[in-house]
Amino acid sequence: MSAAPPPVIVLVRPQLGENIGKAARAMLNFGLTELRLVAPRDGWPNPDAGPASAGADIVLADATLFDSLADAVADCTTIYATTVRKRGVVKPVLTPEDAAAEVHASPGRSAYIFGAERSGLDSDDVALAHKIVTVPINPQFGSLNLAQAVILLAYEWSKGIALASPPAVPLDPPAPHAELEELIGHFVRDLDKSGYFVPPERTEATLRTLRTALTKTGWSHNDVRMMHGIITSLGRTPRSR
Repeated sequence: MSAAPPPVIVLVRPQLGENIGKAARAMLNFGLTELRLVAPRDGWPNPDAGPASAGADIVLADATLFDSLADAVADCTTIYATTVRKRGVVKPVLTPEDAAAEVHASPGRSAYIFGAERSGLDSDDVALAHKIVTVPINPQFGSLNLAQAVILLAYEWSKGIALASPPAVPLDPPAPHAELEELIGHFVRDLDKSGYFVPPERTEATLRTLRTALTKTGWSHNDVRMMHGIITSLGRTPRSR
């Protein structure tokens, strides 16, 4: 597990409270809780942030407000500007994975900074940072929203800590082949009764295709029982409602 402090997430001039909430949700999913806001357009607190956060209230409640980016990152030793454009600023450019590795190896506090939804970080914001993080993306469509950008960096950082995985749910064991044979027989009887096997000379090939489809799916006992019920139901006269 990483001994380095978690990075702070800094949103610079975010426009919509809803997007701040979605960014908070992305953070908490991957274990980040410290959110700093620089001059949000609609002020702070914002009533639209809470519903959009889907319960990430701890992140929003502890979010801190700053007038300038310099103030927001004053206690940080390494600052990563997230942008798809280098904007003519000569700085090291990292992938999210490389940046996460650096954050885990750094003894000081690191910050990921994100720009406004429409315009991103401006040149002065990027100039304040030590390094640039750029997400490898389709050059024909380099459009990430704010929460998507946050979740990409948060996820890469989270791979260096011990987050709990969802509990494994065991699959039902496959049904014995005898049960599949009974199911195939049920299909064949009802299909034959309904006149499905036309023309008759194609019956053997059709049966072979049916058998192939039914034996390659890994049906469980419950799956087989359900299919028997479906076939039986389809053969019944509909009940009046």
